[in-house]
Amino acid sequence: MKQRLREQALAEGFSAMGVCRPDAVPGAAGRLRDFLAAGRHGQMGWMEAREGWRGSPAALWPGARSVVMLAEAYTPEGDPLAGLAQPDRGVVSCYAQGKDYHDLVKRRLKRLGRWLVAETGAEIKVFVDTAPVMEKPLAQAAGLGWQGKHTNLLGKGLGNWVFLGAIFTTLELEPDAPEVSHCGSCTACLDICPTAAFPAPYQLDARRCISYLTIEHAGPVDEGLRGLMGNRIYGCDDCLAVCPWNKFAVAAREIGYAPRIGLPDLADLAGLDDAAFRARFAGSPVKRIGRNRLVRNVLYAIGNSGRATLAPVAAVLLGDSDPVVAEAARWAVGRLSQLQDDGVGPSGESC
Repeated sequence: MKQRLREQALAEGFSAMGVCRPDAVPGAAGRLRDFLAAGRHGQMGWMEAREGWRGSPAALWPGARSVVMLAEAYTPEGDPLAGLAQPDRGVVSCYAQGKDYHDLVKRRLKRLGRWLVAETGAEIKVFVDTAPVMEKPLAQAAGLGWQGKHTNLLGKGLGNWVFLGAIFTTLELEPDAPEVSHCGSCTACLDICPTAAFPAPYQLDARRCISYLTIEHAGPVDEGLRGLMGNRIYGCDDCLAVCPWNKFAVAAREIGYAPRIGLPDLADLAGLDDAAFRARFAGSPVKRIGRNRLVRNVLYAIGNSGRATLAPVAAVLLGDSDPVVAEAARWAVGRLSQLQDDGVGPSGESC
C-alpha cells in the first residue's frame, strides 16, 4: 500500500513522499519552546497560542498512526536574485510569483487523501501550512530532506524550493529512515542574509528576517533594518537561492507556479488603492498582507532606491489615511533627500 500511495502521489504531481510516526520528532517541542521563550517569533502570536499542538503532532490528532509528508517543487527557472540590481522595481519571493500554493497543494492533498480512504477505509486529515503542524521536522523524520542551516528543508534530489503538505492517517504505514544534515562546512545561506537573521547555524530570529518583516510584521519596521531590506517588498529568497544543493533541484511541474507578478514597478505599486490592490493580486499569496502593508514595503524600497525621481511618488503618500504608510512615506522622502545630499547613487556608488 505504501508503494502504491507513493506512485499515486507522484502521479498527482508531488515531487517526493515519505512516512514517519506522529511521535517521530520528540525534540521539536523543546526547540519550539526555546524559540518562543527568546521572543524570536516576533508578532506571530499564533505560534505561541498553539504551542502544545505544534510541538507534538501526536497531540494534534491522537488517533493518527502515520504521517505522510509530501513535497511539491516550485523551483524557479531564472536567477531569483537578479531583480535586486533593479532598484526601481520590487522583488517578490519566488513562492508568491504564481497562484497561491495553499490552494494548489491542498487540492492535490485532498485528491490523494480521498484515494487513500477509498483504498483502505482509513481516516485522514490533511494540512498545508495553516495548521499547527511542524512540517519541516516531520519531513526530515520522513526522509524527504533535512533542515539546513537556514532552517528550511532541502534534499539531495529536491533542492530547497519546495512546498510541504501532510496527511495524518489512522493507517499503519512503515516509516522511512530519517534524513540527516548534509550541509557540511558550507555557510553560504548564513553569509548572504542581508539582516543577519541567523544567530547561529540552524537557528532563525524571525524578528530580523525580511520574509517576516515584509509579510508578518504589522506596524513600522525598525529603522535600523529598513535600509537592509533593499527592494524586497514581499519575502526574501537570498538564503534559498545560494544553496549549493539547488544544482540537484527538481523542476516544478505545476503550471500554476509560473511567474505572473515579475518585477513590478515601484511607482505603480505605490499608487494602488485597496480596490486596485485586490484586483492586481487576486489569487496570489501577496493578497493576504493587504494594500497598506504592501505599500509600506514599497515605500521602504523607494527610500532604498537612491532614485530622486521616486521622491514625488513617495510624497503623494505623506497624507495617507494609514499612519504606518504615511510614516514610511516620510522616511522614504527623507532618505532620498539625504542620499542626494550625500551624493550617493542607487547602488551605493558615488554620484
